[in-house]
Amino acid sequence: MQKTQTKYLPVIAFFAIITMFIVTITMSQSAHAAQPTVNLRTASPFAILSGTPNVTDAGNASVITGNVGLSPATGAGIGLVCSQVTGTIYSVDATGPLPCRITNAPLLLIAKNNLTTAYNDAAGRTPLTTLPTELGGTTLVAGVYDSTSTEFGISAGAGALVLDGQNDPSSVFIFQAPFEGTGLDVGPGSTVTLTNGAQACNVFWRVDSANIDTTANFVGTVLALNSISVANGATINGRLLARNGNVTLINDTITAPICAGNDTEDEGDGAGVVPGLPNTGETSGQSAIITAITATFFVTAASLLAYAFFKKRSI
Repeated sequence: MQKTQTKYLPVIAFFAIITMFIVTITMSQSAHAAQPTVNLRTASPFAILSGTPNVTDAGNASVITGNVGLSPATGAGIGLVCSQVTGTIYSVDATGPLPCRITNAPLLLIAKNNLTTAYNDAAGRTPLTTLPTELGGTTLVAGVYDSTSTEFGISAGAGALVLDGQNDPSSVFIFQAPFEGTGLDVGPGSTVTLTNGAQACNVFWRVDSANIDTTANFVGTVLALNSISVANGATINGRLLARNGNVTLINDTITAPICAGNDTEDEGDGAGVVPGLPNTGETSGQSAIITAITATFFVTAASLLAYAFFKKRSI
């Protein structure tokens, strides 16, 4: 009887081990996907938000999709013309380009405060991986990354930086550069590409300052403590948000991204955060863990029932 009873134990143990293996892998993979996005709130609609002394564009040939704001410096420091901007130009006083300029110091103060909060949020995330300076030629999945040096660099000769969403549109990429040094140096002709559902709205670069060189194709929101400089002919699917310094352009294209499935700009209520599952508020990582736990429960229960059945038959 004992032999009959125990001969089914290896089968039961096999299913239990396989199930626990699946749970472990699922939870490991979901650790990246579960990273929440950085909520920009009222800073979200801005393609450019600068501190002082100005926002400049040599030749006034850049094309900007999204709002532009300068604070606390006055609107006289906004060196753009209305035809360049699809959106609104905000200033703290009654100076700046007309007719697209709107004086709204309170809105700019809130947006700058939200930018500071977002900057600190990104800086406070725990890095999962430390990367070398050169990111070109690298494929990365969602997560929080810091650098072994004082900056991140992307050069055309090394290849494109590929951000892989792993079929999860809510995947979040956060890059943290040390406070010393430039922080972000994007070389001429370099490229950042998105694949497998990754979205520009969920890519963030928290740096001291940033330099994006000629004809670069760059992706993500730059959260800079100081200044952001963009050379001739660069294309940016993202935002240039400088807390304290200025933003300089030369014949560039900047488009503030909106997450797919989000038809409204975030006005401070968290509307810009797209949940991993519709109407649940769960992230995709949470969903994966719940699914794995549920599977474990049912397989374990089935194994125990099978064990009890064969034990009864063997008596």
